[in-house]
Amino acid sequence: MPQLTRLAVLQLVLLLSAVPAQYLISRWSGTTVTQRYHASARLFRIWKDLRTSYLNGTAWMDWADQQMSSAKSLLGLEEEELKDSRPIETMLLDNDLEFFGASKKVRSPRPLYVFLRVGDVVMESKGHMVGVVVSWDSELRAPQEWVDKVYSNSEVPKAENTPHYKVLFSGPGSSSLLVAYLPQTQLMRFTGTRPEIPTLENYFSHFDGERFVMQPWLSEMFPEDEKEDK
Repeated sequence: MPQLTRLAVLQLVLLLSAVPAQYLISRWSGTTVTQRYHASARLFRIWKDLRTSYLNGTAWMDWADQQMSSAKSLLGLEEEELKDSRPIETMLLDNDLEFFGASKKVRSPRPLYVFLRVGDVVMESKGHMVGVVVSWDSELRAPQEWVDKVYSNSEVPKAENTPHYKVLFSGPGSSSLLVAYLPQTQLMRFTGTRPEIPTLENYFSHFDGERFVMQPWLSEMFPEDEKEDK
């Protein structure tokens, strides 16, 4: 007995459904040839609309992107913050290239133009999110791909000479974490509050009422950050 392939089954189903479809169209649309023609045209237009919208994967992705853009706008997040590829996101957490505040070099002496310190509670000026500084670079240290996405050509020279900070923020979930690398011009010290952010215990021993106190290993990398600014 010959085997029926999927294509053969599909063709058979279409052939068997042709007569019932014509019958339904004639009953739904009328008895004249002209009426049936216009009814058939309407059905084809309806199917085309469905195929290019609800039944189209690209259309669904476009809709999802629109919803995500709306959500980002409501949250005050910048577009470029979500354009980074997965490798860049991974590098924000840690890397061996000394990008995004990941350098293990001791930051001493601490330049006078580095205003914030590790352990400071800060507020991000665009989204007004409250986070904690866990590292800093006296100047921008990031992959060129990331720099090109975040800064325009006219902004790059100034950004390259601006201190940048690695900051932890609490994510939308109780156990989620956001990591950002932000310029000094976009941050301000925010006192009088203790944000609840996952993984802070890995960097700090406790909160002293104004700022977080570094763990010994972190204090060795930023020895002057525990001193009070005069």
